[in-house]
Amino acid sequence: MTVAVVIPALDEELSIGEAVRQARAIPGVHEVVVCDNGSRDDTATRARTAGARVVTEPQRGYGRACLAALADLAARPPHTVLFMDADLADDPADATDLLAPIGSGQADLVIGSRIERAEPGALLPQARFGNWIATRLLRMLFGVEYTDLGPFRAIRWQALQMLAMDDQDFGWTVQMQARAARRGLRAIEVPVQYHRRVGRSKISGTVVGSVRAGTKIISTLMTERFAARPAVSKEAAQAV
Repeated sequence: MTVAVVIPALDEELSIGEAVRQARAIPGVHEVVVCDNGSRDDTATRARTAGARVVTEPQRGYGRACLAALADLAARPPHTVLFMDADLADDPADATDLLAPIGSGQADLVIGSRIERAEPGALLPQARFGNWIATRLLRMLFGVEYTDLGPFRAIRWQALQMLAMDDQDFGWTVQMQARAARRGLRAIEVPVQYHRRVGRSKISGTVVGSVRAGTKIISTLMTERFAARPAVSKEAAQAV
């Protein structure tokens, strides 16, 4: 099972080098793609020096960065994509637990849930509250049980193609979970560790960021519930 790691990064020069080195050491990983999302610091250079392939998406947005990295991978698609953040909050030791259910054929999508194993102070109260609301909406609107929208997650490449992801901002993670439910993909959660990040979060670390993220997540869920199913290629449909 070939695994490519996707790391979106914005102004993460203090942590990106170590994040890339840790990602490259995960068993099964053959490539790390960092998308520099308009950084004003040395993020791109440090990622490249640490051994990552660096792509650029100057227009900011978490989803845009993920989409740019996936567009680059499309020329050499892996079996599985592992998403992780650049801030060293995710623990690569948990990657095996994320990848194992996919490797054994038990799941198409595996979400790392931070709720039970987060280091004190790592998962801020506003993030916990946002997760609480979002996961209950996922249950009400889509009939699926989650505890988290954790960014540390793994998904089969062909399953990812089925989702036709297009969110360009904070709704990326919840859109993936909602569309997986609509497509009938086999999705599970596994508990993962979560450490205090290096630097301040650009989302939950500010009041404005938290409000924007919460509003976006709720609007994404409502849109996904009532929108037509996303289009998907015949090849991707046959592969799942």
